Amino acid sequence: MAQQSLPSIQSCHVAVIGAGAAGLVTARELRREGHSVVVFERQNQVGGTWIYTDHVEPDLLSVDPTRPVVHSSVYSSLRTNLPRESMGFRDFPFVFRSGVSKSRDPRRFPSHREVLAYLQDFAKEFGIEEMIRFETTVLRVTPVEKSDGEGGIGKWRIESTEKEKKVGCDEIYDAVVVCNGHYTEPCLAEIPGISSWPGKEMHSHNYRIPEPFKDLVVVLIGNAPSGNDISRDIARVSKEVHVASRSNAADTFIKQSGYSNLWTHSMIERVHKDGSVVFENGKTILADVIMHCTGYKYHFPFLDTNGSVTVDDKRVGPLYKHIFPPTLAPWLSFVGIPWKVLPFPIFELQSKWVAGVLSGRITLPSEEDMMVEIETLYATLEAQGIPKRYTHCLGISQLEYKNWLASQCGCSGTEEWRLEMFLTTIMRNREHPETYRDEWEDHHLLAQAYQDFSLYV
Repeated sequence: MAQQSLPSIQSCHVAVIGAGAAGLVTARELRREGHSVVVFERQNQVGGTWIYTDHVEPDLLSVDPTRPVVHSSVYSSLRTNLPRESMGFRDFPFVFRSGVSKSRDPRRFPSHREVLAYLQDFAKEFGIEEMIRFETTVLRVTPVEKSDGEGGIGKWRIESTEKEKKVGCDEIYDAVVVCNGHYTEPCLAEIPGISSWPGKEMHSHNYRIPEPFKDLVVVLIGNAPSGNDISRDIARVSKEVHVASRSNAADTFIKQSGYSNLWTHSMIERVHKDGSVVFENGKTILADVIMHCTGYKYHFPFLDTNGSVTVDDKRVGPLYKHIFPPTLAPWLSFVGIPWKVLPFPIFELQSKWVAGVLSGRITLPSEEDMMVEIETLYATLEAQGIPKRYTHCLGISQLEYKNWLASQCGCSGTEEWRLEMFLTTIMRNREHPETYRDEWEDHHLLAQAYQDFSLYV
């Protein structure tokens, strides 16, 4: 098979966009590989979506691209839905370390504050902050054509602006790695009649605490992790909570165990100007609030590739192995696109691969061969009846994906205990949504994890 060769340049000047978990580990792996790195981060600290803020977007449902954007979607009561042992980077385990501040959270399923503290510790341990430009917004990323007459991409121009400076910055980089996450731009369900419905409509991106919903009737759309958490959070104060989901059968109308005011329904059929909400199961209620817990869109407003990379129904493409767009590889890449995964370990392997490809230590297939594999993937998903929006949903297939990445990078594959812990937690979440974070039976997996951790701590 023909392979795409790189120039003899072994060290590249690389821009990383975002200083969340993906951006931090990408910066570390790039520097380890010998590249020079600049990380652009619009907030004033590391952590990305794990930085909690009381601020919300006042005009969230507006399509105005200039509206103020709040990056975080974290709510006050949020705890991880995965055990900390499974979440961490391989050589910096996410364990509770003795001697740290008493304010730290030692639980296996800790609060968002503990995850942020872990990422801050990671950045400090590996000296990553020295590579970061804080409070700097990337305005535009565009390819620069080669000047030798051969055509193709030579460099990348990045236009950015710092918060305290009125003059923008225009720089040239060899490569760009996009690590801006995908939990900021809300995805909304379509509801017939919503334009004349008199109640409050919002997205879970703007949810922080339950108190504003006291004594109200609230309808949540979606029963993924945020919908499950928030519905139970506000049920403590609300008059009624109704969770609508397209995954529920058309005749679903079930009171949730342990709650006198929480029901599960089929999807909303339509709403009316008298405030009523009609479900597909025929049930009609008068509601005060409709909250969309319907996930997020991939959003790259700064990226101008002239159509080489597009986002269509939550499919970013075309991307080889969810990372490289073939026509722009290896000079443009994405870390952190897959979902329903153990995110931090996948970020680590993806960034190791990107760093090795950029240095020339690892070679990519030809552009044509990468496109053939992508088209084969798309055809397979379509033949299996899997909607386009699930292109980057890996689930159980993440083990094969991660092991493939590890083989490319020359490192050991994913620990079996880590995936088994992930799958066990998902099952227990479904069966025991109230208690799975505080009651578990995977002590044998914990023993295996800490045996591996002993190599690093």
